[in-house]
Amino acid sequence: MVAAPKRIIVGVTGASGFDYAVCLLKMLHEQEVETHLVVSRAAMTAMAHETDMTFGQMKALADHCHDNRDIAALIASGSFRTMGMIVAPCSAKSLAEIAMGTGCTLVARAADVVLKERRRLVVLFRETPLHLGHCHNMLRLSEMGGIVMPPVPAFYPRPKTIEEMVTYTAARVLDLFDIDVEVEGRWKASQARE
Repeated sequence: MVAAPKRIIVGVTGASGFDYAVCLLKMLHEQEVETHLVVSRAAMTAMAHETDMTFGQMKALADHCHDNRDIAALIASGSFRTMGMIVAPCSAKSLAEIAMGTGCTLVARAADVVLKERRRLVVLFRETPLHLGHCHNMLRLSEMGGIVMPPVPAFYPRPKTIEEMVTYTAARVLDLFDIDVEVEGRWKASQARE
């Protein structure tokens, strides 16, 4: 079987954590991975609250940008080969849409295609506290082959800035796609204490 092109879909939905998407897009560009960006309307609202970045600036970080309402877009087809998809951040609404396979938005449809094609789907679910419905949706997505990766910061690297925490988490996401990114703070055996 021929390897999939170095191509990843990045979905951005309306949860807090916009910096994760920006960092991932920059890292993927540095690794020469073609990116296909989809941003929900709620994500645009979150972007306005969390950053001074414009949508145009965000689009410029991606190779291609798709309208979340266009469920007939290229990335909505299984014949469009990718390494998979990252949803960062992933809202509770988007998690539910993906877990239920509704395909009512391009983010949900592209994620559904990634799952049916047995490709890698990683969602950075950003919600707390959780109710039972959230837990069921995470379980359902995991049972379908998706990876639920809440962006919980690692503190053993002793991050000094939010950017360092975001960068470390983004690198861990890319680890799941076998994309090796050099980042400070990876665990070393010498750090273990008796």
